[in-house]
Amino acid sequence: MRGSSWNESVQPLEWNWPRPEKRRPPLSEAAPSEATPSEATPSEKKIFDLVIRGASVLTPAGPAAREVGVNAGVIAAVEPLGAGLTGRETIELASDETLLPGLVDSHVHINEPGRTDWEGFASATRAAAAGGVTTVVDMPLNSIPPTTTVPHLELKRRAATGQAFVDVGFWGGAIPGNTADLRPLHEEGVFGFKCFLIHSGVDEFPHLETEEMERDLAEIGTFDSLLIVHAEDSRTIEEAPAVPGRHYADFLASRPRAAENTAIAHVIDAARRTGARAHILHLSSAEALPLIAAAKAEGLRITVETCPHYLTLQAEDVPDGATAYKCCPPIREAGNREQLWQGLEDGTIDCIVSDHSPSTLDLKDLDNGDFAVAWGGVSSLQLGLPLIWTEARKRGIPLEKVVGWMSSGPADLVGLAAKGRLAVGADADFAIFAPDEAQVVDVTRLKHKNPITPYDGASLTGVVRRTFLAGAEIDGTTPTGRLLRSHA
Repeated sequence: MRGSSWNESVQPLEWNWPRPEKRRPPLSEAAPSEATPSEATPSEKKIFDLVIRGASVLTPAGPAAREVGVNAGVIAAVEPLGAGLTGRETIELASDETLLPGLVDSHVHINEPGRTDWEGFASATRAAAAGGVTTVVDMPLNSIPPTTTVPHLELKRRAATGQAFVDVGFWGGAIPGNTADLRPLHEEGVFGFKCFLIHSGVDEFPHLETEEMERDLAEIGTFDSLLIVHAEDSRTIEEAPAVPGRHYADFLASRPRAAENTAIAHVIDAARRTGARAHILHLSSAEALPLIAAAKAEGLRITVETCPHYLTLQAEDVPDGATAYKCCPPIREAGNREQLWQGLEDGTIDCIVSDHSPSTLDLKDLDNGDFAVAWGGVSSLQLGLPLIWTEARKRGIPLEKVVGWMSSGPADLVGLAAKGRLAVGADADFAIFAPDEAQVVDVTRLKHKNPITPYDGASLTGVVRRTFLAGAEIDGTTPTGRLLRSHA
């Protein structure tokens, strides 16, 4: 039985799988058991809410022929294929399908409330589900107001209530003057705090100077939370050539690698002095990899992410005036891209997330194609898995590595032990993926709100056919996602 009709990124087929009745338990702080198969004996035979079985199930130990039993929204058994698990509902994987843990995307700009013409909880989480993403963490901007106080967090949670098709958590924001708000936000369940070291692009979320960043990092360290940093140095960019117009090479020169390298060095120095946890967002400059690797070897609490656009696109191929490609930091050259892949393989980079940062079409300045004017952000929330898998398989990288970078990696970053892994005790969030099926991206059939992406027309390998949250298939009609809180 192939994909549900709501996922229009692939050719729709009919489905009628009923949703089991269940109570969704709270997330457990304990890590799920990675032992496979589970330890149930035949004498303990039970009936599960759902059983999924097939020749390719991606367990923490790698792909294997398995049967997965689900009760009350949680994985209750993982047994060898042929164990004969009994379910009220049973799904048999097709021969070309692999069962994956639901992906986790910790870098999504949903923009609600305040900028719902850019995106919103319903459209963003539909797009996530269509791409096999079952958990997202929303950035504190570009909503109005930004998530920089507890009342603003409560406002955002009210806006999200009843709209989420996947589970949603929230980042807080660190801006000048709100240091006293950080601990209360932590106590209310944000997963950490985002700051910029350069203008954010929106006036209501001002950036921190380096000294302010270190002060807030020290404060955040007192309650062992996490500071996530847009690391571009404002002074370096002020000194770079700024030539408006349609030429991508001019835009690239205006956001040099040195801006990232300098800012990352500042973050590492602050982490060294405070002992606190810091995370580098959307790494673009491969020149910073040795600095990051040395910081990790030193034992500093530094983690790093990169994004599909830095791993799949290259500056040499960006057409002049094609502002769908504009993001900050920018897409760099092919050689830089290959070094980022090496950084993933050697563990310097910890995870891959989308940085889905949509806007309305007019803000992309499509008529003029001026990179200096256009909004900086790439829309790709629905496409991350096939984008990365298409490139990874060319490099001989197995699917389990890709899924680790996009599921357990981000889950570990935000402390969601029950997410991003297919193991007993984990949340029963799944994606059924056809790794060999081809697709051509049609931007008009993607689920995010504004039909623009640099990937329109791209030929990709791998299709998400079905997505499950807490053991029930996401139908795109009934929102069943929870609003998550960190374990404060």
